[in-house]
Amino acid sequence: MVYLHCLPPSAEPRVSDHMPQILHMIKQIIENGYAYSVDGDVYFSVEKFPDYGRLSGRKLEDNRAGERVAVDSRKKHPADFALWKTAKEGEPFWDSPWGPGRPGWHIECSAMSAAYLGYSFDIHGGGMDLVFPHHENEIAQSCAACNHSNISYWIHNGFVTVDSEKMSKSLGNFFTIRQVIDLYHPLALRLFLLGTHYQSPINYSDVQLESASDRIFYIYQTLHDCESALSQHDVVTLKDTIPPDTVNSINNFYNVFVTSMSDDLHTPVVLAALSDPLKTINDLLHTRKGKKQELRIESLAAFGKILRNVLSTLGLMPESYSEILQQLRDKALKRAKLTEDQVLQKIDERTAARKNMEYERSDIIRKDLAAVGIALMDSPDGTTWRPAVPLAIQEQQVSIT
Repeated sequence: MVYLHCLPPSAEPRVSDHMPQILHMIKQIIENGYAYSVDGDVYFSVEKFPDYGRLSGRKLEDNRAGERVAVDSRKKHPADFALWKTAKEGEPFWDSPWGPGRPGWHIECSAMSAAYLGYSFDIHGGGMDLVFPHHENEIAQSCAACNHSNISYWIHNGFVTVDSEKMSKSLGNFFTIRQVIDLYHPLALRLFLLGTHYQSPINYSDVQLESASDRIFYIYQTLHDCESALSQHDVVTLKDTIPPDTVNSINNFYNVFVTSMSDDLHTPVVLAALSDPLKTINDLLHTRKGKKQELRIESLAAFGKILRNVLSTLGLMPESYSEILQQLRDKALKRAKLTEDQVLQKIDERTAARKNMEYERSDIIRKDLAAVGIALMDSPDGTTWRPAVPLAIQEQQVSIT
């Protein structure tokens, strides 16, 4: 999570440390007339809660109990769910007013969130599969315990698929974040995840990760070049004004950022909007027309600042551009199964081939490296390399589009 730039939670409660709060909440629900005990078990009575189903939109008569497990005949309604379950041999248990047992699946979340956040708080999240029954039951029991209970926003994320198949251990296409970031930079993975709206299913594939890696290298290389250009000028001597075109471009970009993030965190639109300011920075840095633009350095400083602010909000701002660019190169070398010395040796061989007018040999070296995701870039100062999407994967992208 640290590698992915995820902020740590302020509290990470354990159910076993909050048994008094859980027992207290169950007592409240019973006292308020929403639950009943049977032979050491305690069940929530869904018929007593008229709003049951308000989150999922399901009606009580639509809940067909007994399709996966046998219905407990002791329940007043088949959809009644357990708040407390009597102890079974071999399972952990705690003492309670109804006898030894353990909490039901749903009550622990209501009790712990109430303990740390109160009965009303802003955002409650989880996977799409938790809308029903888990979150529906949380609402029912929290409101039954306290009629002022309220969640302002429910946020449910879509599932991960792998090459368009649902990720699962049974299909053998299951892997962990640790396995992914062994070959791809964590911030490339973060960029990939932000590239799909959180509610939508997201398809994981090497094609997508290679594309994200390539994109994030471009972002940081552009900002690194911008920072290098600015470092050659005294910030104190920069003028306060910037050209109207720069003002308009920055304002348009910022408006898209605010509007999209305010629209249910629409991160894909924000990532797409990065293209224009990044292109403008590269034009100002590298094109003949851009280098002649009035207040060029002031424009670069303004673009660099707004992009840093947005990337920071998205959790994509590295501590050092040069450091992360090297890390991205290292990951690319690992995927290519090459060392940097081997790549530099290939560059020297290609340079020698070009000097000897062995252009076919020169092209073969370039293509061999491109096939494994190493792109060569020629300039008057010599040849350098950067990570790139491997040729085979580029062809896959073309066939998909």
